[in-house]
Amino acid sequence: MQQDKIKNLQFKKAVGNVFKKIRLNNTQKSISKFAREFDLDRGNLSKIERGQLNCGLITAWKIAEASNINFSAFAKLLEEELGEDFKLIDE
Repeated sequence: MQQDKIKNLQFKKAVGNVFKKIRLNNTQKSISKFAREFDLDRGNLSKIERGQLNCGLITAWKIAEASNINFSAFAKLLEEELGEDFKLIDE
């Protein structure tokens, strides 16, 4: 059970790291401006980027689109962030 909590935390942090990187690299917008422009809750987006909040699939898709990447590119970046032992999409 403890191992599941650790993996969940690692996954949330990886999702947050990827979203923060793509937001900064692809849009160069502050979290406040990004959230406002794409109708996202700034507080929740901040918590997602810090790995403190689970990100639902619709929210993940919306953030990816707002960052000018398709969802499959986000999934690939997430796999890279998580390392070789984790596969989100089989090749």
